[in-house]
This record gives sequence, C-alpha cells and structure tokens, in this order.
Amino acid sequence: MVPEHLTPIDDFYIKTLSEITLKKVLFCKPDTPVFRAAQIMRDEKSSCLFVGNNLEDIHGVITDITLRDNVMAVEGSLESPIKEIMDTKLVSISKDALVYEALLLMFRTKTRYLLVEDAGHFVGVTSRNKILTVQSLSPFVFIQSVKQALDEAELKLKWEQVPGMVEQMIQRGVRSEIINQVISAIADIIALRVIEQVIKKKGEPPARFVFFVLGSEGRKEQTLKTDQDNAIIYEDKANEQRELVRNYFLDFANTVSDHLNEIGFDYCKGGFMASNSKWTHSLSHWKKNYETWFQESSMETVLSYGTFFDCRAIYGDFSLLDNLKSFMDEQLHFPLERFFFNMAQNALQYDTQLTWLKNIKTFKVDQEEVFDIKRAMTPMVNAMRLYALANRVFETNTGKRLQILTELKVFSPRESKELYQAYYYLMGLRLEKQAGAIIYEGNPPLNYIKISQLTQVQLVTIKEIFKVIRDLQLKLKIKFTKSF
Repeated sequence: MVPEHLTPIDDFYIKTLSEITLKKVLFCKPDTPVFRAAQIMRDEKSSCLFVGNNLEDIHGVITDITLRDNVMAVEGSLESPIKEIMDTKLVSISKDALVYEALLLMFRTKTRYLLVEDAGHFVGVTSRNKILTVQSLSPFVFIQSVKQALDEAELKLKWEQVPGMVEQMIQRGVRSEIINQVISAIADIIALRVIEQVIKKKGEPPARFVFFVLGSEGRKEQTLKTDQDNAIIYEDKANEQRELVRNYFLDFANTVSDHLNEIGFDYCKGGFMASNSKWTHSLSHWKKNYETWFQESSMETVLSYGTFFDCRAIYGDFSLLDNLKSFMDEQLHFPLERFFFNMAQNALQYDTQLTWLKNIKTFKVDQEEVFDIKRAMTPMVNAMRLYALANRVFETNTGKRLQILTELKVFSPRESKELYQAYYYLMGLRLEKQAGAIIYEGNPPLNYIKISQLTQVQLVTIKEIFKVIRDLQLKLKIKFTKSF
C-alpha cells in the first residue's frame, strides 16, 4: 500500500523539457571584451552567457564562476576578448528528453547549464538550480549533497542511505529504469569524488587519461548489489616515460579501488578493475587488445570484447575512450563469421529459467526455494548487446539499445514493447527485494528471489516473461547460429 504522503508517481518523472519554461540562449560575439560580457550578464540578470557568432555557431560559455576563476582570481584584463577565458565544454540535450534525464546529465558532466535543442537548433537553456527548486526532487537534492561530501566517511554514509531512497521511489511508483539511473548517477559521483581526492593527494597525473566503468554501471543499470567494474586508458608517451606513467596509474587505481571498497563498492571477484594491471593500459595497448580479441574471435576472446563493449567514461579525457570506440566501429564493419557465432553461443549458455513443465527453476538457499533474478535477466542483456554489436550501436543501456534497434527495424514494435516491459518488470522486482532485504531484514542485498514471497500474480507474470525471453533466444539463435 502506498503511504498517504507519497503520490503514486511524481510528475517530474514524466515531464519533458518542452513542458517547462526555458530561458532564451543569451550570447555574445567571441571578440567581445570581458567587461562588456559581464555588463550583458548584469543587464539581462543572467548567470551564464554563451559565446558564438549566432545561435547556430556557439563556441563556448562563461558563467559567474568563469569570471571569478579566469579573470578576477588571476588579475586578468577586462579588455581581453571573451573567447580567451570561455569554457569550451558545451553540453546539450533534446527538448523531448525528460527533465530527470537532463538533471542526471548535468550531474554526470559536472555542468550547471544545458543547451536545449530541437532538430539541431538551440531553442533555450535550463540550469541545475532551476530544476532543483522543484519540491518533489528529493533524490536529486540527495545527489547534490553527495557532490558536496568532504571525505570517505561522508561518502560511505551517503551510500548507506541509498536503499532507503530507493525504497521510497519504489513506493512512489517511479519506474525501475529511472531508479537504475539514479543509483548509477550516485555511484558515478562517489567515484568522481574519490578520484578527485586521490589526485589531490598524489598530484596531477603524468598523462591524459580516462577512467571508465563496465558492466551494470557501464549500462547505467546499477542495483543495490554492486561491485567495482572499471578500467583506465592513458595516452601514449615516449619510451622513457612509459614506466613512470604506468606505475602512477596502477598505484592511482589501487588507491581508488581501496577507497571505493571501504565506501561499500566491493572488489570485483572477476578482477575487472583498473587496479588489475590487465585493465590499465595506454590507448595503443587497448587497441591491440581489441584487435587480438577480434581476430581470434574464440569463445573466450569474444566474451572479453563483449564485456568491454558495455563501457562508459566517467572521469578524465573522454576523447580517449571515443577514440577506442571509433576503432571498434571500424572493426565491426568487417567481422569474422565466428565472431558473432561465438558471441551468440556465449549468450545462449544462459537458459530461460523454466522447467519442462513451464515452472520456474529454483534451488534452495537456507531451506528456501529461490531463483536467481540476475541470471534470469542476463539473456536479455546479452541479446541486446549482441544485436547492438551487429548493428554498431554504441549506446550501452539495455532499454535504450532496444529502442534504437526497434528504430532500425531489428525488432517489431510489438516485440520491443514486450521485451521492454519484461526487462523492467524483473528489474523492478530485483530492486524492491534488494531494498527490502537491507531495510526490513538487515541483510545484505542479493539477487535471489524467494518463491514464498511472490504473489500468484507475480508468479504468473514471471513465467510469461520467461517465455518472452525464450522467444528472444530463439530469434538470436536463428540469426547468428543459423540453427533452430
């Protein structure tokens, strides 16, 4: 039963940017003197000013903070052209995006202002503060508080509060895909704060690098049972610097990993962490990894390729990962036949959790009949990844991959709707049981679902979902193995 003080669903989670008031895009020419740009901001009562020749040609942005840090604090000239002090990092989003997506994007990119576009044209600006003033945004106010955490102990405390927030969102009727993204955003910010603190202690890195995440975090599908899945790419350096650079990043990665473990993100049992020397390398070494995996295309190497396909940059120079993905894109134009065949064979190793009598496959844990919901969902994750690889779709989120693949007519609208509903029904159940285990039972979150705790309606729904997954696997088998 939904508590009286909670609404069935917050309007915030279904509202698009086109439905809220946007500020006009205020801009000045690149050669405008700093003092004149400041006057424009004063006169227009705006805390940001974009820099460009026109609305179609925006080069950068200045804010109150830009003026403080790049002019006042360094005694810069007020006569200098604004292009010399502007921030060239611009972040934009479609007007059809949901408001919560815009806010999460601002948190992830560490920007306070978003350009809003429609069909490639900028139609307005929104800010983090404007969105955060809405009363119902407690999860996002919480995210803001995580950004302001001062040390590891405070970050640990924040992470311990997440199950309660997830439970409240479930009670509000917030969709599971949104909850996934909120958890992932919080995990991102905690990792960012840890990385920033480690760099502050160790000094500036000796090379450009990017810290990226894999697995459920890479797909923005994080749940409350999570471990570390990450890696590092650093720029290639001259031979005499290679050892120094590599030693720095391995030591850096170990320190980051230890701090994350203390906060509550367990070490990865499979060793997929930047602290593992196998997964911290220069860009050229990473390309050699992908080239070897691709050319060999064995069951083992395509598994590695697939694992590192679900990757997303969260800190550093994102262009390094973009460069690697461009390299992958070129490879995927000319795949070996056995590449997709073996990728499919790996995906088909996970069965649909149905017995011959169409009952849910269970096993016993502490005398309770349970099934592994993560294992039940894995065939869908694997299938969407395989179809994404085959169609060179570099979106990492399972639901968004499905949407793009539907636009490409890989799936019919009916298939897509069934798969989407099936995946996120299981995800919602998974989140609900994990939050309940922590809050009401005082137990660590697991991926086991007790059959005794499911209603008859839930049991019937799950069985029907497993049939949908079985049909998906048959489609995949026919497509990639040419067999029935």
